[in-house]
Amino acid sequence: MHSASAGLEHLLFPELVEGPVTLTNAKGVYSHSLAEYCLTAASWFAKDLPRMRRQQAAANWEPYEVEELRGKTLGIIGYGDIGQACGRLAKAFRMRVVALRRRVELSEEERAAGVVEKIFPPDQLHALMAESDYVVMATPYTPATHRMVDGPAIAAMRPHGVFINLGRGKCVDEPALVEALQSGRIRGAALDVFDTEPLPADSPLWGLDNVLLSPHCADKTKEFQFESLGFFLDNMGCFLAGEPLANVCDKSNGY
Repeated sequence: MHSASAGLEHLLFPELVEGPVTLTNAKGVYSHSLAEYCLTAASWFAKDLPRMRRQQAAANWEPYEVEELRGKTLGIIGYGDIGQACGRLAKAFRMRVVALRRRVELSEEERAAGVVEKIFPPDQLHALMAESDYVVMATPYTPATHRMVDGPAIAAMRPHGVFINLGRGKCVDEPALVEALQSGRIRGAALDVFDTEPLPADSPLWGLDNVLLSPHCADKTKEFQFESLGFFLDNMGCFLAGEPLANVCDKSNGY
Protein backbone atom coordinates (compact mmCIF):
# COMPACT_ATOMS: atom_id res chain seq x y z
CA MET A 1 0.00 0.00 0.00
CA HIS A 2 1.24 3.50 -0.85
CA SER A 3 0.34 6.89 0.61
CA ALA A 4 0.45 9.72 -1.92
CA SER A 5 1.27 12.08 0.95
CA ALA A 6 3.98 11.95 3.59
CA GLY A 7 1.39 11.90 6.39
CA LEU A 8 -0.07 8.53 7.35
CA GLU A 9 -2.62 9.35 10.04
CA HIS A 10 -5.53 8.82 7.62
CA LEU A 11 -4.35 5.29 6.79
CA LEU A 12 -3.25 3.78 10.08
CA PHE A 13 -6.30 1.70 10.96
CA PRO A 14 -5.58 -1.20 13.35
CA GLU A 15 -5.79 -3.99 10.77
CA LEU A 16 -3.12 -2.33 8.63
CA VAL A 17 -0.82 -1.50 11.54
CA GLU A 18 -1.00 -5.04 12.91
CA GLY A 19 -1.01 -6.81 9.55
CA PRO A 20 1.84 -7.82 7.21
CA VAL A 21 1.09 -5.32 4.43
CA THR A 22 4.04 -3.05 3.63
CA LEU A 23 3.23 0.67 3.63
CA THR A 24 5.24 3.29 1.73
CA ASN A 25 4.78 7.04 1.43
CA ALA A 26 5.79 10.00 -0.72
CA LYS A 27 8.42 11.36 1.67
CA GLY A 28 10.78 13.70 -0.15
CA VAL A 29 8.45 14.64 -2.98
CA TYR A 30 7.07 17.68 -1.13
CA SER A 31 10.13 18.78 0.79
CA HIS A 32 11.55 21.47 -1.46
CA SER A 33 8.26 23.27 -2.05
CA LEU A 34 7.54 23.24 1.70
CA ALA A 35 11.01 24.62 2.40
CA GLU A 36 10.36 27.43 -0.08
CA TYR A 37 7.16 28.22 1.80
CA CYS A 38 9.07 28.29 5.09
CA LEU A 39 11.58 30.86 3.86
CA THR A 40 8.87 32.85 2.07
CA ALA A 41 6.95 33.06 5.35
CA ALA A 42 10.05 34.15 7.24
CA SER A 43 10.69 36.85 4.64
CA TRP A 44 7.05 37.96 4.87
CA PHE A 45 7.67 38.99 8.45
CA ALA A 46 11.30 40.10 8.14
CA LYS A 47 10.52 42.52 5.30
CA ASP A 48 7.04 43.43 6.64
CA LEU A 49 5.44 42.74 3.26
CA PRO A 50 1.90 43.55 4.49
CA ARG A 51 3.06 47.09 5.23
CA MET A 52 4.54 47.35 1.74
CA ARG A 53 1.21 46.38 0.23
CA ARG A 54 -0.74 48.80 2.43
CA GLN A 55 1.54 51.68 1.49
CA GLN A 56 1.39 50.75 -2.19
CA ALA A 57 -2.42 50.67 -2.09
CA ALA A 58 -2.45 54.10 -0.45
CA ALA A 59 0.23 55.53 -2.78
CA ASN A 60 2.15 56.28 0.40
CA TRP A 61 5.92 56.76 -0.01
CA GLU A 62 7.21 56.17 3.51
CA PRO A 63 10.54 54.32 3.74
CA TYR A 64 10.88 52.05 6.77
CA GLU A 65 13.45 49.69 8.26
CA VAL A 66 13.31 46.00 7.41
CA GLU A 67 15.17 43.02 8.85
CA GLU A 68 17.63 40.52 7.45
CA LEU A 69 17.23 36.79 7.85
CA ARG A 70 21.00 36.51 7.90
CA GLY A 71 22.17 35.71 11.40
CA LYS A 72 18.71 34.81 12.68
CA THR A 73 18.06 31.37 14.14
CA LEU A 74 15.63 28.93 12.54
CA GLY A 75 14.46 26.23 14.94
CA ILE A 76 13.15 23.14 13.17
CA ILE A 77 10.81 20.78 15.02
CA GLY A 78 11.21 17.46 13.25
CA TYR A 79 14.47 17.10 11.35
CA GLY A 80 13.33 14.61 8.75
CA ASP A 81 13.26 15.16 5.01
CA ILE A 82 11.11 18.32 5.17
CA GLY A 83 13.01 19.75 8.11
CA GLN A 84 16.34 19.15 6.42
CA ALA A 85 15.13 20.85 3.24
CA CYS A 86 14.10 23.88 5.33
CA GLY A 87 17.53 23.87 6.94
CA ARG A 88 19.37 23.82 3.62
CA LEU A 89 17.44 26.82 2.29
CA ALA A 90 17.84 28.68 5.58
CA LYS A 91 21.57 28.10 5.42
CA ALA A 92 21.58 29.65 1.94
CA PHE A 93 20.12 32.76 3.60
CA ARG A 94 23.00 32.52 6.10
CA MET A 95 20.67 31.73 8.96
CA ARG A 96 21.70 29.69 11.97
CA VAL A 97 19.90 26.33 12.09
CA VAL A 98 19.00 24.26 15.15
CA ALA A 99 16.61 21.32 15.21
CA LEU A 100 14.72 18.86 17.39
CA ARG A 101 14.36 15.13 16.84
CA ARG A 102 14.61 11.86 18.74
CA ARG A 103 18.13 11.02 17.51
CA VAL A 104 20.44 13.78 18.69
CA GLU A 105 23.64 12.50 17.10
CA LEU A 106 24.55 13.91 13.70
CA SER A 107 25.36 11.45 10.95
CA GLU A 108 28.62 11.79 9.03
CA GLU A 109 26.64 13.10 6.07
CA GLU A 110 24.92 15.73 8.24
CA ARG A 111 28.23 16.83 9.73
CA ALA A 112 29.73 17.15 6.26
CA ALA A 113 26.75 19.21 5.05
CA GLY A 114 27.29 21.70 7.86
CA VAL A 115 23.65 22.81 7.93
CA VAL A 116 22.43 22.17 11.47
CA GLU A 117 24.44 23.50 14.40
CA LYS A 118 22.69 21.73 17.26
CA ILE A 119 20.14 18.95 17.76
CA PHE A 120 17.78 19.09 20.74
CA PRO A 121 16.05 15.95 22.08
CA PRO A 122 12.24 16.06 22.34
CA ASP A 123 12.29 16.86 26.06
CA GLN A 124 14.12 20.12 25.29
CA LEU A 125 11.44 21.60 23.05
CA HIS A 126 11.14 24.70 25.24
CA ALA A 127 14.88 25.32 24.92
CA LEU A 128 14.65 25.22 21.12
CA MET A 129 11.66 27.57 21.15
CA ALA A 130 13.53 30.04 23.37
CA GLU A 131 16.62 29.98 21.19
CA SER A 132 14.88 30.55 17.85
CA ASP A 133 13.74 33.67 16.02
CA TYR A 134 11.67 31.54 13.63
CA VAL A 135 10.25 28.12 14.53
CA VAL A 136 9.01 25.73 11.85
CA MET A 137 6.89 22.68 12.66
CA ALA A 138 7.81 19.86 10.28
CA THR A 139 6.74 16.73 12.13
CA PRO A 140 4.19 14.11 11.08
CA TYR A 141 1.08 13.69 13.21
CA THR A 142 1.33 10.80 15.64
CA PRO A 143 0.10 10.23 19.21
CA ALA A 144 3.52 11.44 20.37
CA THR A 145 3.21 14.75 18.48
CA HIS A 146 -0.43 15.49 19.36
CA ARG A 147 -0.47 19.11 20.57
CA MET A 148 3.27 18.87 21.02
CA VAL A 149 3.50 22.65 20.72
CA ASP A 150 1.27 23.58 23.64
CA GLY A 151 0.76 26.73 25.68
CA PRO A 152 3.97 26.44 27.73
CA ALA A 153 6.02 25.75 24.59
CA ILE A 154 4.56 28.81 22.86
CA ALA A 155 5.20 30.87 26.00
CA ALA A 156 8.88 29.90 25.75
CA MET A 157 9.20 31.67 22.38
CA ARG A 158 10.93 35.00 22.02
CA PRO A 159 8.56 38.02 21.88
CA HIS A 160 9.66 38.68 18.29
CA GLY A 161 9.38 34.99 17.41
CA VAL A 162 7.42 33.71 14.41
CA PHE A 163 5.81 30.25 14.33
CA ILE A 164 5.50 28.46 10.98
CA ASN A 165 3.48 25.24 10.67
CA LEU A 166 4.09 22.97 7.67
CA GLY A 167 3.37 19.71 9.49
CA ARG A 168 -0.09 19.02 10.85
CA GLY A 169 -2.51 21.31 12.66
CA LYS A 170 -3.18 18.80 15.42
CA CYS A 171 0.48 18.98 16.46
CA VAL A 172 -0.28 22.44 17.89
CA ASP A 173 -2.58 23.66 20.65
CA GLU A 174 -4.43 26.04 18.33
CA PRO A 175 -6.36 27.95 21.05
CA ALA A 176 -3.08 28.60 22.89
CA LEU A 177 -1.49 29.82 19.66
CA VAL A 178 -4.45 32.11 18.96
CA GLU A 179 -4.17 33.59 22.46
CA ALA A 180 -0.45 34.27 22.00
CA LEU A 181 -1.11 35.95 18.66
CA GLN A 182 -4.04 38.03 19.88
CA SER A 183 -2.14 39.24 22.93
CA GLY A 184 1.01 40.04 20.98
CA ARG A 185 2.97 37.54 23.07
CA ILE A 186 4.69 36.44 19.85
CA ARG A 187 5.22 38.38 16.67
CA GLY A 188 3.24 36.25 14.29
CA ALA A 189 2.55 32.94 12.61
CA ALA A 190 2.42 31.47 9.11
CA LEU A 191 0.03 28.53 8.99
CA ASP A 192 -0.62 26.12 6.14
CA VAL A 193 -2.29 23.46 8.31
CA PHE A 194 -4.96 23.64 10.99
CA ASP A 195 -6.65 21.59 13.69
CA THR A 196 -9.87 21.56 11.61
CA GLU A 197 -9.74 21.75 7.81
CA PRO A 198 -11.19 23.58 6.02
CA LEU A 199 -10.57 26.29 8.61
CA PRO A 200 -14.01 27.29 9.97
CA ALA A 201 -15.25 30.70 8.87
CA ASP A 202 -15.61 31.77 12.50
CA SER A 203 -12.00 30.97 13.40
CA PRO A 204 -10.30 34.02 14.95
CA LEU A 205 -7.22 33.24 12.87
CA TRP A 206 -8.88 34.74 9.78
CA GLY A 207 -8.99 38.20 11.30
CA LEU A 208 -5.50 38.44 12.77
CA ASP A 209 -3.16 40.87 11.03
CA ASN A 210 -0.09 39.05 12.35
CA VAL A 211 -1.02 35.75 10.71
CA LEU A 212 -0.31 34.51 7.18
CA LEU A 213 -2.81 31.80 6.22
CA SER A 214 -2.81 29.36 3.32
CA PRO A 215 -5.36 26.57 2.68
CA HIS A 216 -3.02 23.57 3.05
CA CYS A 217 -1.50 24.25 -0.36
CA ALA A 218 2.15 25.03 0.41
CA ASP A 219 3.21 21.93 -1.53
CA LYS A 220 0.58 21.99 -4.27
CA THR A 221 2.87 22.52 -7.24
CA LYS A 222 2.81 21.10 -10.76
CA GLU A 223 6.19 19.54 -10.08
CA PHE A 224 5.04 17.51 -7.08
CA GLN A 225 2.23 15.88 -9.07
CA PHE A 226 4.67 14.49 -11.63
CA GLU A 227 7.28 13.59 -9.02
CA SER A 228 4.73 11.84 -6.81
CA LEU A 229 3.43 9.73 -9.69
CA GLY A 230 6.97 9.01 -10.89
CA PHE A 231 8.01 7.87 -7.43
CA PHE A 232 5.01 5.55 -7.18
CA LEU A 233 5.71 4.01 -10.59
CA ASP A 234 9.38 3.48 -9.73
CA ASN A 235 8.39 1.79 -6.48
CA MET A 236 5.81 -0.32 -8.29
CA GLY A 237 8.57 -1.47 -10.64
CA CYS A 238 10.70 -2.46 -7.65
CA PHE A 239 7.76 -4.34 -6.13
CA LEU A 240 7.07 -6.30 -9.31
CA ALA A 241 10.77 -7.12 -9.66
CA GLY A 242 11.05 -8.27 -6.06
CA GLU A 243 13.50 -5.49 -5.24
CA PRO A 244 13.62 -3.41 -2.02
CA LEU A 245 11.09 -0.57 -1.85
CA ALA A 246 11.89 3.05 -1.07
CA ASN A 247 10.21 4.94 1.79
CA VAL A 248 9.01 1.90 3.70
CA CYS A 249 7.16 3.28 6.74
CA ASP A 250 7.27 2.19 10.36
CA LYS A 251 3.56 1.65 10.92
CA SER A 252 3.91 1.41 14.69
CA ASN A 253 5.59 4.84 14.89
CA GLY A 254 3.28 6.43 12.33
CA TYR A 255 5.87 7.58 9.78
